[in-house]
Amino acid sequence: MPVRRVPRFGFHTHIERLHGRLAMLGFIALVAVEWKLGHGLLIWP
Repeated sequence: MPVRRVPRFGFHTHIERLHGRLAMLGFIALVAVEWKLGHGLLIWP
């Protein structure tokens, strides 16, 4: 049976991996919205 190391306060591997995946999905969604609109979100047409 593998021995698990106790993570330091606030840094858990599974949560860090989840946040990274959510950030990637958010970035892809932002690129898709900007592509659909034809301009950046902070630029008013």
